[in-house]
Amino acid sequence: MKENFNSYRYHYPSRRFVVYGYRGMVATSTPVAAQAGLDVLKQGGNAIDAAVATAAALTVVEPSSNGIGSDNFALIWSGGKLHGLNASGRAPMLLTREEVLRQGYKVMPFYGAVPVTVPGAPGGWKEMVRRFGRKTFSENLAPAIDLAENGFAVTTKNAFLWNEAMGFYMDDGLTDGPFRHIFDTFTKDGICPGPGELVRLPDHARTLREIAETGAESFYRGNLAQKIDDFMVSIGGYLRAKDLEAFAPEWVEPISVNYKGYDVHEIPPNGHGIVALMALNILKKMELSARETSDTYHKMIEAIKLAFVDGQRYITDPQKMTVTVDDLLSDVYAEERMRLIGKSAILPESGDPRSGGTVYLCTADGEGNMVSLIQSNYNRFGSGLVVPGTGISLQDRGANFSLEPDHDNCLEPGKRPYHTIIPGFLTRDGKAVGPFGVMGGFMQPQGHVQVVVNTVDYGMNPQDALDAPRFQWVGEKKVQLEYSVPDYIAAELAAMGHEVIPMFNQTDFGRGQIIWRNNNGSLVGATEPRTDGTIAVW
Repeated sequence: MKENFNSYRYHYPSRRFVVYGYRGMVATSTPVAAQAGLDVLKQGGNAIDAAVATAAALTVVEPSSNGIGSDNFALIWSGGKLHGLNASGRAPMLLTREEVLRQGYKVMPFYGAVPVTVPGAPGGWKEMVRRFGRKTFSENLAPAIDLAENGFAVTTKNAFLWNEAMGFYMDDGLTDGPFRHIFDTFTKDGICPGPGELVRLPDHARTLREIAETGAESFYRGNLAQKIDDFMVSIGGYLRAKDLEAFAPEWVEPISVNYKGYDVHEIPPNGHGIVALMALNILKKMELSARETSDTYHKMIEAIKLAFVDGQRYITDPQKMTVTVDDLLSDVYAEERMRLIGKSAILPESGDPRSGGTVYLCTADGEGNMVSLIQSNYNRFGSGLVVPGTGISLQDRGANFSLEPDHDNCLEPGKRPYHTIIPGFLTRDGKAVGPFGVMGGFMQPQGHVQVVVNTVDYGMNPQDALDAPRFQWVGEKKVQLEYSVPDYIAAELAAMGHEVIPMFNQTDFGRGQIIWRNNNGSLVGATEPRTDGTIAVW
């Protein structure tokens, strides 16, 4: 065997099968993180404990995609009911539109202190355990602390994303000043780890231990909060200890539409899961032909376009929206939007309904509990800022704010921004089918739509639904097609007026996980072929 074989290159397609279990299952994008959740299940925890253990472990093993300074959202099935948790943070009280304009920005930047919002992930973990968990908070964070302290081998896709992210900072000259700490923390002498290399993150371990021992209080009202405050003051940033102290996760009522007999559930705004629901609301009124036809691709692309432009116009902190969820999800409005879809690609515009870098995981246990959870830095290592000596990479969710004064999502102090991360959940006749998700920026609602259509319209098993070729609408009439989409479909779509553009890499099409519960109580799971995903099963 060659010692230095190329783990990025494969000569033959790999085949995955669905995985079955009964007592517990964890699905996520890195094997050791899935195993962390399964270990907690085997030690007497439930699906909620397993989700928190997995989420904390993912901050260690996939630091370019999520971190301690991330936000998260969760859909939790427990006690025969679906519960929604919004653990996303708000803009700092010192951050105003006028201040950003004064600095010379015309749009919100992705990097530096300006787009940093309050991190919600640690508070979200604690709240999930408080309300539904069986193990202690410290017990659930123990596997992540062990991984950070004693080390882990970097997986193939994670190594690619890690190097890609750091390469971006180096190419843009973001290596000095406040950005130097990201290199101190996540590289060795400026070099990122490759596949199979052993990494230890001692700062990360100390911070996770402090979060565990204080029930996340240190992060929001103690030592860690003060370290974040001190760092932001030192670089002229805006986030303060008072902003952290004011944070509280919020339990929300999930929103849903019925799609051909199945109820598809999402977190309400400020997340953009409603985009997937709006698109499905349009599609349920249309006849879809065979899966691999230009007609099916065209209808899905057009429905997603129309839903997305409405989402980008109206989604923000729900207290600041000028339309309601009911407005956007009304059948009358869906009918109106559906009538815009013809035989040719359209240039979409938002309507008026009043007139008519992320990780995803899902878990299940033998008692009926199930969790759909998503967590993200947003862009490559978030803002590029790491609080010195802590391993806390601060997210850049504020980059999604608008600076247009009449826009629903215009930046305001204390406001939650439009959020791209969305967990999904499927039920039928009031019973849980299970959690699903496809992470990846603005691909996420598009991935949700494609997985639901694959499942409901075409009867695909979970692995087939994830393996199927994907598309991504990227604005105007532009659409990316995955390499596995047949050439004849690309040609026919182009003839219909779609501007088919090359895909950049397979990760652009999202990384998904699914767990369904069968009628006999067994669990069936599937993991994304576009990442290092695995199903840990009991």
